[in-house]
Amino acid sequence: MPAAVTSSSSQALPDLYCSKSSTKDDFFFTSTTFRGGASVSGGILVGHLLRPGERSGIIMFCSEKKLREVERIVKANDREYNEKFQYADNRIHTSKYNILTFLPINLFEQFQRVANAYFLCLLILQLIPEISSLTWFTTIVPLVLVITMTAVKDATDDYFRHKSDNQVNNRQSEVLINCKLQNEKWMNVKVGDIIKLENNQFVAADLLLLSSSEPHGLCYVETAELDGETNLKVRHALSVTSELGADISRLARFDGIVVCEVPNNKLDKFMGILSWKDSKHSLNNEKIILRGCILRNTSWCFGMVIFAGPDTKLMQNSGKTKFKRTSIDRLMNTLVLWIFGFLICLGIILAIGNSIWESQTGDQFRTFLFWNEGEKSSVFSGFLTFWSYIIILNTVVPISLYVSVEVIRLGHSYFINWDRKMYYSRKAIPAEARTTTLNEELGQIEYIFSDKTGTLTQNIMTFKRCSINGRIYGEVHDDLDQKTEITQEKEPVDFSVKSQADREFQFFDHNLMESIKMGDPKVHEFLRLLALCHTVMSEENSAGELIYQVQSPDEGALVTAARNFGFIFKSRTPETITIEELGTLVTYQLLAFLDFNNTRKRMSIIVQNPEGQIKLYSKGADTILFEKLHPSNEVLLSLTSDHLSEFAGEGLRTLAIAYRDLDDKYFKEWHKMLEDANAATEERDERIAGLYEEIERDLMLLGATAVEDKLQEGVIETITNLSLANIKIWVLTGDKQETAINIGYACNMLTDDMNDVFVIAGNNAVEVREELRKAKQNLFGQNRNFSNGHVVCEKKQQLELDSIVEETITGDYALIINGHSLAHALESDVKNDLLELACMCKTVVCCRVTPLQKAQVVELVKKYRNAVTLAIGDGANDVSMIKSAHIGVGISGQEGLQAVLASDYSFAQFRYLQRLLLVHGRWSYFRMCKFLCYFFYKNFAFTLVHFWFGFFCGFSAQIALDTSYWTFINHVFIWGSIAIYFSILFIMHSNGIFGIFPNQFPFVGNARHSLTEKCIWLVILLTTVASVMPVVAFRFLKVDLYPTLSDQIRRWQKAQKKARPPSSRRPRTRRSSSRRSGYAFAHQEGYGELITSGKNMRAKNPPPTSELEKTHYNSTSWIENLCKKTTDTVSSFSQEKTVKL
Repeated sequence: MPAAVTSSSSQALPDLYCSKSSTKDDFFFTSTTFRGGASVSGGILVGHLLRPGERSGIIMFCSEKKLREVERIVKANDREYNEKFQYADNRIHTSKYNILTFLPINLFEQFQRVANAYFLCLLILQLIPEISSLTWFTTIVPLVLVITMTAVKDATDDYFRHKSDNQVNNRQSEVLINCKLQNEKWMNVKVGDIIKLENNQFVAADLLLLSSSEPHGLCYVETAELDGETNLKVRHALSVTSELGADISRLARFDGIVVCEVPNNKLDKFMGILSWKDSKHSLNNEKIILRGCILRNTSWCFGMVIFAGPDTKLMQNSGKTKFKRTSIDRLMNTLVLWIFGFLICLGIILAIGNSIWESQTGDQFRTFLFWNEGEKSSVFSGFLTFWSYIIILNTVVPISLYVSVEVIRLGHSYFINWDRKMYYSRKAIPAEARTTTLNEELGQIEYIFSDKTGTLTQNIMTFKRCSINGRIYGEVHDDLDQKTEITQEKEPVDFSVKSQADREFQFFDHNLMESIKMGDPKVHEFLRLLALCHTVMSEENSAGELIYQVQSPDEGALVTAARNFGFIFKSRTPETITIEELGTLVTYQLLAFLDFNNTRKRMSIIVQNPEGQIKLYSKGADTILFEKLHPSNEVLLSLTSDHLSEFAGEGLRTLAIAYRDLDDKYFKEWHKMLEDANAATEERDERIAGLYEEIERDLMLLGATAVEDKLQEGVIETITNLSLANIKIWVLTGDKQETAINIGYACNMLTDDMNDVFVIAGNNAVEVREELRKAKQNLFGQNRNFSNGHVVCEKKQQLELDSIVEETITGDYALIINGHSLAHALESDVKNDLLELACMCKTVVCCRVTPLQKAQVVELVKKYRNAVTLAIGDGANDVSMIKSAHIGVGISGQEGLQAVLASDYSFAQFRYLQRLLLVHGRWSYFRMCKFLCYFFYKNFAFTLVHFWFGFFCGFSAQIALDTSYWTFINHVFIWGSIAIYFSILFIMHSNGIFGIFPNQFPFVGNARHSLTEKCIWLVILLTTVASVMPVVAFRFLKVDLYPTLSDQIRRWQKAQKKARPPSSRRPRTRRSSSRRSGYAFAHQEGYGELITSGKNMRAKNPPPTSELEKTHYNSTSWIENLCKKTTDTVSSFSQEKTVKL
């Protein structure tokens, strides 16, 4: 079906074809053929591009209702051209209302409450004098009061959202306009503009990197706002644009055209083509800097705006602000409907009574009432009486209920704000209830979805322990050589004498310093390896202090430890590494860099020291490195394995350390083969990997390191207590799989005693479905007979059956799934299997997930489990999850205020969540339920008086109690009870009362004497027995005579345990692969090739002349090689106890 389009140039007119989709009335784009041979396939333009002045807004998604773009075309430095496509500007909106829409939208939301709509109808009825015996202002005043209070609160919340939006939109950025840089507000930035960024600045929009201050167009960005990771990421410009540099005139003449994908929420993918100077250049994610990133370690860079405002990937991952209501609100809506039905029944009964009374007795009174002849119908009288009683009996659901509920909620919110136990004194941050409508919902939480970085952890890696040559360093012993815990009173090692030591580093074992001073060669070699084998970059700040820029926090911790112990990494070039060994500068020639990746799980370097010795230094996962050791290391291997088990048991992240001495002749032959492999066109990667394997053998073990990923204070205790409260905690993180698993062990969410840990790592929907099926078979293995017996059940019993099946799971299981597999698992035909398996596991960890996937997981549980959910996070990548959950909690002071601004509650530390739920949540829910029960009781009692009075007043719709009367009674009882309570309290505790009436207080100490009377104890005993025994007997008899399905399951479980032969507890085995340094499991290759190519370094020294000193990598193709290697999203986790799916 061809689409009718117009264009200013017939040469660029495409014939656009759409085919009807099988779902609803939408169409999907198949292909676009341009006259002249160009074509669009899959949404990417690969043929003829539009010339300046031609319109291209025709490339749109066909729909019966609206057009939607299927690809984006952007021309640099040409606003007029780009405005034809009507792309979104860079202004963002996170608020719900504006001045025009506030009143209608807010009233619509408020009248979704059935009671509000009910009282509005009641107000209309009261305006009819024929049926109303009450004045209209008795209803309109409280109704307006409730609506006004709620509207003011909503307006206040939205005002702060507007304030935050304005703060972001009014940030300044340097934009290239009319051949010169001008300061523009972010909201005025347009697609196609060229922007200049400086170091430590936020990125204003999604940019194509054109050039930077670093060599070859490199720049470094921090993506914490997007994925929660504080590790620096490298981005690099195309070589053709990096030559533009900072030349404003050349940048102003740049007129390249970018054809790329449409706006989407995929943070790790980008596809497009840049056409410039009659050539085309492929674009990928490595060329793009996303909004929300921060430029680091780069003086300046220039970028071209591709996506702006709501089209940026950050905003595409931000969920919409939703109107949240508590379960009590929904319950009250249901109750109001039932009570309204009850009210109608009462009105019908009284109306029928009125009709009967009028027909039988009413004629005797008509003489006195002077009725007209037309008003003598008893049926019509009953009709009017019905509406009159609807008005009179409306107090069964009084509007004051909602006023009282809002006041109670407001009070509970102030209790949270005033709680000193939730006040973080270090940063002076109190807890804050940012909404007053969700307090009681805190007491019903069943699922908590938590971010990892900055929420559970501080994202601070600390070097804690190490094992060198079979000896552990880092432990503290007492005078009897017994291991003791490290306390604040314990004196750490004094590093103040070292001028370049890190002042924040602490180590409490003085034995390591003594071994260094004594010249232990193994200890020196161990620390030398830590100072050499890494990808850290060093620089000096203005004060002359040494600053390390690290790819992974693990490496930073290890290099910092070596630095404090006297082996200081100073600088590097592509051919050399300079370190300071105990005060002596030593320069090592870097001969080869064997970088890590997800398969190798280790990294190695080959260096030559000043004496001419060639050595290979390696560090990596213990399971991998131990297989490459020389047979002579058996004894040391056994000792180090025990030490690693001890470290892993304490939740530390471990690495094995080894080295090898290389022969000069052997290395030259190997290096020649490596050069040939690098130059090969076929099976290049396989040949290089084989050469790496060949030289990384017969290693000599030095020891192991143990690094702590520092948790926030009280995280372990909080998670334990929440688990005891039967609250399930799921960790949703954008971090690497192995890092997330390590944190799971550190928090005791994962343990080595678990029956199984299921790792879902399928690459497509079929593999994911099969892995989920096998995991469920394994989990249900011992309970298969029971589960099969309950496969067929009625739909109404499904939720009950799910909870019962969960009770049959007797072991502890954990589920770990990465973002790539999760994308397939969230498909309609697989998500039920995922949810069923996840809900039966004690712990669920989702890693490498996007912000949108976090929200999808929350929505999945909300929709199918009918459970109250809470999401907690601290960064912009958690905003979608926070908005999707029933309750969103923001951690303030970690990664900005985006999460806090989108949250319902905020505080500074994860540990405060325990008090928020178990104290404030319980109190709020308990008080609200008690209040509602009493309120409905009071109002039913009050209303039924009028119902009963109707039988004595001829059903004439007269009120038994005058309005002023019951208003007076309410005031007397409320204020009078408060006054009497405090009066008696002050009188009983007044000092003067004892002087006035000394003889009225003879009972001082009487309680103590009364306990010696036997009759008192007899009364207590009889009262207790009479009150408790019937209830206890009823409970026991009910379980035996009328057992529920849950009781039958528990009885079946006990019988199974008795029938099962006693099995000896299996010995505790260490998950040797469960604690790995995060860098060894990166989902992309490291910076090794980048470092050795020298592309990220400015030339300072002349190149070496010795052939041996050079590392012969193909410097012209390292970027292409890096881009060709696909990034793995799957890392192997457990090789001993996890299920191999």
